[in-house]
Amino acid sequence: MCIRDRGEAAQGRAGFSDMFALVMCAATASVMGDMVAYRVAWRGGDRFDRAIARSRRLTAAQARIGTALLRGGGPLVVLARFAPAGRSVVSLGAGVMHRRVAEFLPWSALAGLTWAAYSVSLGYFGGQWLGASWLSTAVSVFALFAAGSGAVYLMRRPEESEA
Repeated sequence: MCIRDRGEAAQGRAGFSDMFALVMCAATASVMGDMVAYRVAWRGGDRFDRAIARSRRLTAAQARIGTALLRGGGPLVVLARFAPAGRSVVSLGAGVMHRRVAEFLPWSALAGLTWAAYSVSLGYFGGQWLGASWLSTAVSVFALFAAGSGAVYLMRRPEESEA
């Protein structure tokens, strides 16, 4: 192994450890943000309920989220991470409904880790494949919007009737 190969191998290990640290920091910050929203809603549930009651759309959304959370809701927590404002709505909804932390936290952690890994990977591979250009920025933004649109579509799908 020549000196150049050793340098590239060391740089690859450093790149992986940097990406791993970035994913872990982003996931941790994401879960902490979820828990802050959850606790705020837990303590101010009555005020949130009154504010939500003023809007038919918010009332309908709260009912759908409540039903989904009562059925287990874990996949909803993960999917909502990719929908615009979905993370906040689900975290606040879980707090207003006084869901137990043990029911919400593991799914929030999985959602935060999934989202962080997706975001960091998108940035890394976009930079590797496309370089630092306007095209890479456009592709990254498109991928983020596509993931968000897909999550919104899946969340708004009418539920299948149970026979």
